[in-house]
Amino acid sequence: MCFCQKCRNSREALKKTPLFDFHREQGGKMVGFAGWSMPVQYKDSHIASHMHTREHCSIFDVSHMLQTKVHGKDRVKFMESLVVGDIAELKDNQGTLSLFTTEKGGIIDDLIVTRTDQGYLYVVSNAGCADKDSARMKARLAEFKAAGLDVDMEFLDEALIAVQGPSMAQVLQQGLKEDLSKLTFMNSTLATVFGIPGCRVTRCGYTGEDGVEISVPASRVVELTEKLLSHSEVKLAGLGSRDSLRLEAGLCLYGNDIDETTTPVEGTLVWTIGKRRRQTKDFPGADIIVPQIKAKTARKRVGLVSTGPPVRQHTPILSPDGKVIGEVTSGCPSPCLKKNIAMGYVDSAFAKNGTAIQVEVRKKAVPATVSKMPFVPTNYYSG
Repeated sequence: MCFCQKCRNSREALKKTPLFDFHREQGGKMVGFAGWSMPVQYKDSHIASHMHTREHCSIFDVSHMLQTKVHGKDRVKFMESLVVGDIAELKDNQGTLSLFTTEKGGIIDDLIVTRTDQGYLYVVSNAGCADKDSARMKARLAEFKAAGLDVDMEFLDEALIAVQGPSMAQVLQQGLKEDLSKLTFMNSTLATVFGIPGCRVTRCGYTGEDGVEISVPASRVVELTEKLLSHSEVKLAGLGSRDSLRLEAGLCLYGNDIDETTTPVEGTLVWTIGKRRRQTKDFPGADIIVPQIKAKTARKRVGLVSTGPPVRQHTPILSPDGKVIGEVTSGCPSPCLKKNIAMGYVDSAFAKNGTAIQVEVRKKAVPATVSKMPFVPTNYYSG
């Protein structure tokens, strides 16, 4: 670690979550991520932490994510003016993954929108996109208010932790009066958790395992984390294992796998676009995105599997005869599969699962195969 003035200033400028001191006390190795100081791992190795999450249960600090409440009787109309999802069709306390899109069809961010029974939408979006997401929402809010529509917005200071793994329900149920078996994937409830009132518990996550994200008052997140850690099944986990877990689950990382240069169709995220929204074409970029659904795009996001040296971001993807046909956007050795996994964009002619291609690692062509995703089966709880 460098201690020059520039680097010291950079570290000092990083924002800290309410768990920052707790992470350091627990041996967390802190790194800069999306403008925040976050733990990349703890005393356990990255692989040990990854496997603990797959087999038991881990806590991830995701307090850097942007949490927003959207109020007012026109809140659904407001949100649908920004995203591709059918928010109107959501049932009370049901959420959906959606996308902010540009007028050119690019993806500004991915986010989860939950239609609560409390009279507001609960929105969680990425830390790295917080400034542009909030600016975009504020600008649209001003337009709606100028038109006399009833909508308001509130950015939250709550902490957010993700509790992920097959033991999650067993652990969390001990601190809940509500029956967790009735809370299915992508549904949410307000609850008192281990004696802490006003927590929003949403059954979702970024690992492919059964899990929840808990929005909790910042002043009590250390208390909640300590109570969860008192269970022998639970350990802390950092960004390192979070990244390999999400890649095994075939989930995109914004800025790597999707961005403003990729459309939802190229990113194989057509399922996020509500059927009604495809017909009304009233979301940003619809005139570009909707026609792509039936027509073939020139490139497509795919999964890749290979052996040999690890495949990383920006690795060139080659055709069998050595021509560049794309680029890797995320890659790592899979702790579960014991082989290299990656995702990236390839020319559509090579996008079919099972297609033999190559990846260029250290200037050598290595055999690879286009693979279906997720690479490791997901265990989301559907009841």
